[in-house]
Amino acid sequence: MNFSEIQGAIVDLDGTMVDTLGDFDAVLNTVLRELGLPGVGRAFLALTIGKGSEHLIRSTLAEVGSSEALYEQAWALYQQRYLEVNGDHSAVFPGVVEGLARLKSRGWKLACLTNKPTAFALPLLRKKGLDGFFEHVFGGDAFERKKPDPLPLYKTCEALGTLPARTLMVGDSSNDARAARAAGCPVVLVSYGYNHGEPVAAVGADRVVDRLDQL
Repeated sequence: MNFSEIQGAIVDLDGTMVDTLGDFDAVLNTVLRELGLPGVGRAFLALTIGKGSEHLIRSTLAEVGSSEALYEQAWALYQQRYLEVNGDHSAVFPGVVEGLARLKSRGWKLACLTNKPTAFALPLLRKKGLDGFFEHVFGGDAFERKKPDPLPLYKTCEALGTLPARTLMVGDSSNDARAARAAGCPVVLVSYGYNHGEPVAAVGADRVVDRLDQL
């Protein structure tokens, strides 16, 4: 991977820039309590987040032995409760601000691409002071399909005006790597994120870094 040829970067949000596990813990357990259901632990959430809110809610309901019939009610509650606490129990990972500033100083165009709903992603980036780094922010509901499908990466490259082969995907999981490979983007993963319980080094990224400012 030749960084001198890169024109831009697509950066994931949860587990890559911001540790949002605390938000998910607070919101989901509030929703479960309001539905009269048992709670879930952080270990379960760390293995489950990253594939979109719909997947997270369905998996959580299954984990507590609830009926699929509760999904719509759980989803409506989740949307309301998440917006109430969004960012209150989360923190920007060390090196993220410095890393993004360094990428911008190279003249790269940056976009945030997450499977998190756009209505959650935008206020979270604002609250954490990260929104100014990005020309575009696309959530999991921005396109017809989510990562690991390559479509969101193609669309994001199109919005940035960059070629996939010259656009770096920066993420934390196999979802990001699989989407990048399918789209023809080089990919760097961080070592500290949410990779569904699997070692990130085994995913096959071009590089694994411990902090974004190591890019």
